[in-house]
Amino acid sequence: MKILKHSLEIAVFVCGAVVMVFELIGSRILGPYFGNSIFVWTGLIGIILGSLSLGYYLGGKLADKKPAIDNLSLLIFLSAIFISITALIKDPLLIFLQSNFSDIKINSIVSSIILFLPVSLLLGMVSPYAAKLKIENLDNSGATIGNLYALSTAGSIVGTFFSGFYLIPKFGTNKLLILLSIILVITSISLLSKKKLKNKFVVLVLLILGWSAVEQLQQTAKNKGFIDIDTAYSRIWIYDKTNNETKKTTRTLAINRDLNSAMILNSDELVFEYTKYYNLARYFNPNFKTTLMLGGGGYSFPKKFLSTYPSSTIDVVEIDPTITELAVKYFDLKENPRLKIFHEDGRVYLNQNKKKYDVVFGDAFSSHFSIPYQLTTREAVQKTYDSLNENGVVILNTISSVEGKKGEFLRAELATYKKIFPQVYIFPVTNPKDGLSAQNIVLLALKNNIVPNFISEDSEIKKYLSHLWKNDISTDMPILTDDFAPVEYYINKTS
Repeated sequence: MKILKHSLEIAVFVCGAVVMVFELIGSRILGPYFGNSIFVWTGLIGIILGSLSLGYYLGGKLADKKPAIDNLSLLIFLSAIFISITALIKDPLLIFLQSNFSDIKINSIVSSIILFLPVSLLLGMVSPYAAKLKIENLDNSGATIGNLYALSTAGSIVGTFFSGFYLIPKFGTNKLLILLSIILVITSISLLSKKKLKNKFVVLVLLILGWSAVEQLQQTAKNKGFIDIDTAYSRIWIYDKTNNETKKTTRTLAINRDLNSAMILNSDELVFEYTKYYNLARYFNPNFKTTLMLGGGGYSFPKKFLSTYPSSTIDVVEIDPTITELAVKYFDLKENPRLKIFHEDGRVYLNQNKKKYDVVFGDAFSSHFSIPYQLTTREAVQKTYDSLNENGVVILNTISSVEGKKGEFLRAELATYKKIFPQVYIFPVTNPKDGLSAQNIVLLALKNNIVPNFISEDSEIKKYLSHLWKNDISTDMPILTDDFAPVEYYINKTS
């Protein structure tokens, strides 16, 4: 059968691009349920690479037995179908796994096998199969195979940059999955004669209708107050929920499905209890003027800070500019001469910072299981120390327990801070006497050597001080460094 000139090369290039776009989308599919930790990326990349390798092997075997352009078209068409299936089953599957299994490593591997193995295997079969069809004689077989694999790799490179810099932030997860299916169906059709196009055109029409349906569903959800946005860094959900007893409506910002920030509509009241502990700054450094916050989110505390401390300034480092835009649009964040926002990684900011602060607040999370490790290490703590004035204070939110395996991250972080700061204290937020349960724990470090008495006539501060952990803490964990920081490994044990 006669096909269009260079159609095989185009098909190989397209399939190579789709593989990488699909892999990057995979992180956004798994992120809202399991976070973006190294465990999730390891499972995702490992399964996809294994699937591609198996696809290369099976594609070569199949091509030797029955080389036909129609079969190659079918492989590409089936990969489009399985991408569509992934779009349909991903949320129910991930909800089931999250609800029934707590081990992120197992969940990431199982979900990657179910969601990403079939597509990756089929797309892996394309290059060796196309090479068999393209080879006309043994004299130029090496060059032919090399050219096709070079095209596949070039497609993967284009897919990587295009998806990371444009497609994912532009279209989001569900639309992009449908778009990939449409592209693959069109590629499959381009390899066929007119006699065999009917069924694939039907599928193409259904996919286009599916795109329209997703568009309509997203608009309906948005009209009901639910926002679902993929940024260059995370998947963001914004939604409102009204308390039946208080009748107060809370607007929540979730990053990768984990609660990150919230506000009560028409109120400046702080929603999350741990954010109130940042007010300990006025006890440990009563005359503070300049402050830095690592992690902006919905900017709930910075907004409260501006109204509570009218003579002080706050600089906020938020890596994701889209989150700031969302905070302006949905969380009443307004310009203020005492608020400066820097859109960059918190560690990069600390590395370059020359300014001195009285207080540094820490609340940088991409999900419960994915804390930016580069902010936890001895080198980062030293940079924080160097950024403080003589009586400077660090107030850092963590999620951990104090004792047992669930407390390994906290004890490692505590050991790291004690290497740099002369005084370090912790305040369990939910239950100050429970060392075994994972909860928000505020770590507080003082740059000076003046030992506080932890007594205050301020009723609010007195409440927070009463949560001081007074029992001994095991020194069984090594400090965290840029060279050795198994943060996700420790955090995984808190589940």
